[in-house]
Amino acid sequence: MSDLPKTYRQIVSTVTDGELRMEIVEKDMPTPKGDQVLIRVEAAPINPSDHGVMFGYASMDGAKNEGDALVAPVGKLGMRMMKGRLGQKLPLGNEGAGAVVAVGDGDMARPLMGRTVAAMGGGMYSEYRVVHATQCLPLHDGNTARDGASSFVNPLTSLCFPETMRLEGHSAIVHTAAASNLGQMLVRICAADGVPLVNIVRKDAQAKLLKEMGAEHVVNSSDDDFIAQLTDAVHATGATLAFDATGGGKLASDILTAMEGAAARTPGAYSIYGSVHHKQVYLYGGLDTSPTVLTRGYGMAWGVGGWLLPNFLAKNPDIGPRLRKRVADELTTTFASHYTDDLTLDEALKADIVARYNAKKTGEKFLITPHG
Repeated sequence: MSDLPKTYRQIVSTVTDGELRMEIVEKDMPTPKGDQVLIRVEAAPINPSDHGVMFGYASMDGAKNEGDALVAPVGKLGMRMMKGRLGQKLPLGNEGAGAVVAVGDGDMARPLMGRTVAAMGGGMYSEYRVVHATQCLPLHDGNTARDGASSFVNPLTSLCFPETMRLEGHSAIVHTAAASNLGQMLVRICAADGVPLVNIVRKDAQAKLLKEMGAEHVVNSSDDDFIAQLTDAVHATGATLAFDATGGGKLASDILTAMEGAAARTPGAYSIYGSVHHKQVYLYGGLDTSPTVLTRGYGMAWGVGGWLLPNFLAKNPDIGPRLRKRVADELTTTFASHYTDDLTLDEALKADIVARYNAKKTGEKFLITPHG
């Protein structure tokens, strides 16, 4: 490690009294031990799932730069919600990729020396990062760190939706925010695996994009006859499971309504308690931060709950290795990610740029390149 710098830079987020602060800190270069590896981080994506630690409950409309740092006000409710992280400098970035430049003496670490790997270890908005070898996905020859930067959050999440479907006895899926990077991956997966999929978007351009990809069932939540279209699509696929990236509003309730309406089309299926088959909506994102509204017009066999990738993989440890292999094998096809903007660590803290990636617009995806 003699040729490595003695320090490195990393982005952290800190909540103090009434304020959230994102800044770059300098840290001493770590020495990997045992089965640890040291990655020179070359690319790390900004995913919606990163925003929770980045911004928390700060009022980002009021964000501004103070010197090189980004500062945003936090109201009283936000301070109560983030009391547990008060004063802590939390490192940012769930995943990323780069070259392994040093390893410990463990049997799992040594073979990774010099390899380009993807890693999901947190703290990846950093020039260097030490992680355990088990957190790494070695990329195939010819794949770059840019190819592998988004190997975990979106690919594994999209792969685990059909896994959840099979484990819980469903046969088709409804997905919201379906034109997202993750949504496009899910379209490819379901087409390849023969899983019926209903895609919900909110713009005509998004519907056109998915249909050009070959998606069969695409409905636009902005259309006046959205519920009727959704009910037809649910009836055609038999979907009784949905994954909702929006979280807030009444979309989850609309999906359950459509599922109940589709079930009612079966002759002789009427019951005062609604359809017998369980209808489930999982909230896995928070694009809509308003309260989740349920109208409860869909009988008694239904559920709404949270879904989180790490929790699912922890409960099903045998699934992870198989899915990681598929990601590596299909990295530049099924799981290809396309980025609209490359940012240095310093640029990622500029208030005008933060406002852009915090907007989470479909078609825009930002990549942090710590070494420029």
